[in-house]
Amino acid sequence: MTIHDYTFETGMYRPPSEGGSSSLLVRFTRNCPWNQCTFCAMYKTEKFQLRSLEEIKADIDAMAALAGDLAAESVRLGQDGRINGEVIRALFGRVPGLIEHQGAHMLIEWLLSGGRTAFLQDGNSLIMPPGDLIQALTYLKAKLPSITRITTYARARTLAQRSLEDLQAVRATGLDRLHLGLESGDDELLRQVRKGVDADGLISGGRKAMAAGFQVSEYWMPGLGGRDMSEQHARNTARALNAINPHYIRSRPFRPIPGTPMYDQYRAGELTLQTPEEQLREIELMVSALDVTSKVCFDHAGNSWRTPDGDLVFTHDYEGYQFPADKDKVLERIRLGLSFGRQPGRSRPRW
Repeated sequence: MTIHDYTFETGMYRPPSEGGSSSLLVRFTRNCPWNQCTFCAMYKTEKFQLRSLEEIKADIDAMAALAGDLAAESVRLGQDGRINGEVIRALFGRVPGLIEHQGAHMLIEWLLSGGRTAFLQDGNSLIMPPGDLIQALTYLKAKLPSITRITTYARARTLAQRSLEDLQAVRATGLDRLHLGLESGDDELLRQVRKGVDADGLISGGRKAMAAGFQVSEYWMPGLGGRDMSEQHARNTARALNAINPHYIRSRPFRPIPGTPMYDQYRAGELTLQTPEEQLREIELMVSALDVTSKVCFDHAGNSWRTPDGDLVFTHDYEGYQFPADKDKVLERIRLGLSFGRQPGRSRPRW
């Protein structure tokens, strides 16, 4: 059996919904080309780099070689191509360096989960020249033909700058879903957190992605404006999301992260955080103003509010709640959460 070179890069970040479905992580770019948002700690110590087509293809070749060698080892052991513990141990015995190869473990988990989805790293794959992105996507699907869905992060500003024809061509090549950080629809707050785009730009990029045929997942941050900007943040975020009407709306509650400018503002007393109850009320206001046919999702541990019965207010399921049918259900769950701790003899909840 020929032992191939299995060297390939794996970045740190992907959306929870892609980790939960065990997506193959394929690094098309390194880090974030904007990297100025004051709430974000991702990529802050790194510089953005476009990877060459040659680098990307070499990584894909290495992934395909590892998958192929696992399949060959399976056949040799009489396992008919199935990947199991015996097969993995056998190949690791032949290539001990694989034990320390983080990407190898990721790829094996991907194979064990069915080998169907891939996530392109890092922070904004659509910044690649469209022709290069199309070539890389084509190569990925040719070398790993079991892939049926490909997703990535993207910036609304980049989408707004791309022609609809280029975006449609990328979509037709096999990039299915885009994860977009909306964060807020309020222009004042967007300026404060240095998002690098205003609400109109967020709407324009999101709508263009929808028009090109992508499945669009928009993320917003309850609590981002603190106590002082809560109402305008909620109302204007709902306005922007209504204008886009994406396939998914995902809640990522704000927490100040050490090492970020917003953490420094919080420590200096320049940012007044909301209480958990106030943040839940902000979600209630935003959800009440939504007029969408999206799936509204709370698939992150930060959405940790509890009802009087002790269960989570929101399901953490990646598919969330289908609006408008489930809107009243979500609002009722929020009311249950807000009632926690207000009953006689019950102490104030600790979310």
